[in-house]
Amino acid sequence: MTGKDLTSRREFVKGSAAAMVGLPLVKLPEAPAIRKSKSRPNILWIMSDEHNAHVCGSYGNSIARTPNIDSLAESGVTFDTHYCNSPLCVPSRLSLTAGKYVSRVDVWGLTSWLPSPEIPSLPRVLNAAGYDSYLCGKQHYDYTRRYGFKQVGGNFNNNYKTGRGFRLSPNHLTEKELSPRFSQFYPGERSIILDHDRAVTVGALEFLYKQRPKDEPFFLFAGYLAPHFPIIAPQSLWDRYKGKIAMPVIPPGFLESLSLNYKVQRAGFEELEVPEDTVRRGRELYYALTEWVDNEIGLVLSALRSMPEVAENTVIIYSSDHGENMGEHGMWWKNCMFDPATRVPLIISWPQRWSGAQRRSGASSHLDLVQTVVDLAGGNAPGDWNGNSMLPWLDNSQVRWKDFAVSEYYGLNTASGYVMAREGDWKYTYHTIIDADHPAQRELYNVASDPQEFTNLANLPEHRSRVERMHKRMVREVAGDPDETEQRAG
Repeated sequence: MTGKDLTSRREFVKGSAAAMVGLPLVKLPEAPAIRKSKSRPNILWIMSDEHNAHVCGSYGNSIARTPNIDSLAESGVTFDTHYCNSPLCVPSRLSLTAGKYVSRVDVWGLTSWLPSPEIPSLPRVLNAAGYDSYLCGKQHYDYTRRYGFKQVGGNFNNNYKTGRGFRLSPNHLTEKELSPRFSQFYPGERSIILDHDRAVTVGALEFLYKQRPKDEPFFLFAGYLAPHFPIIAPQSLWDRYKGKIAMPVIPPGFLESLSLNYKVQRAGFEELEVPEDTVRRGRELYYALTEWVDNEIGLVLSALRSMPEVAENTVIIYSSDHGENMGEHGMWWKNCMFDPATRVPLIISWPQRWSGAQRRSGASSHLDLVQTVVDLAGGNAPGDWNGNSMLPWLDNSQVRWKDFAVSEYYGLNTASGYVMAREGDWKYTYHTIIDADHPAQRELYNVASDPQEFTNLANLPEHRSRVERMHKRMVREVAGDPDETEQRAG
């Protein structure tokens, strides 16, 4: 993008924002639940990057300012226990593109791509159902691949994918210095994240303003990067959170009790000795950056709501590709199976079919969401895809839901891969065998009584049968033994 293009885009977004001043951030008029639309709905899927579900007003945070995301909750259905299928950008997004667990498409880390550029994908399935699928923003695709999307708003996907990830020694438990990422916690108006996301907003607005009610239905995936690090946000937003964000709670002895993989990971990401003032600043700025991207999302929502005939037949989905640890459990970024990294916000709004301010509490994942999108579009997902459509559950909260979600990690800065299963109040993680001297490790938490996941119950005799049962169900779900998968991935 040239300097002239960037300037014109900024002028466009400023003009669009000014034109929409006074538009209320409120839900569209509600219709009775399950009122069928006369035509297939448009689908707008807005995905942020690295959004911890806790930092959101509609998820019970009274400090976070996310009025635009919250407006979707007011007019839609909020999912309280929704998980990404891998807590790392590329595997998460490629998994939902392919409709399969990462272990089934050999997607391990940041340098991975799907097995074939012609793989049956979510956009291709929707295209076959009569939709036009568009991508505006980042999906972490290779520069040669779009998997059935038409790109709008500019070229946001120009990565080079070269191969597999890597493993660290189980003895890699120290760091030489603190990661330079921690030097990127400061106020500012410009960053690679902020500039990217402003361009995404402009591209989305340009696209939406061209839509007409009688056009063929569209599927628009808007991929934002915030609140992903570097955690740089405008000073005015940071000022709102200074001194208001609690520090992480880490019980005595907890770090010593972490699984070996997480100890290796903390050293690998050079996050062992983060100064207290850096932790505080990073957490405050993370709130500010989350508010910033909420404002960008608000511009897109306001543009859509300014065209009621298009808006009333558009399903809006908001989610994130994974969360952010924010120093909880002594960890930053994502890459682990604790809830700050794997549990993500999910809100689905379409007042023409579902009344607002509803919640669903059972465990679900992005692969279920992909099946739901296909179901909404009247498409036919390949029979070998994972996940289950949540559409019946959306239509009726009393419908029995499987209440089960799985997330896999075979990425970087770990000694071996691991897999998590959430079922009801229970959360189980299996760390694969490293070598003869480092056997498999397990974690089990009752998230109802221990929401911060501090007390590992996996090795207690009274939970042996639960661990065995959840492990078997997890293996059936991903259709593969994690220890065998690790041999391909590591």
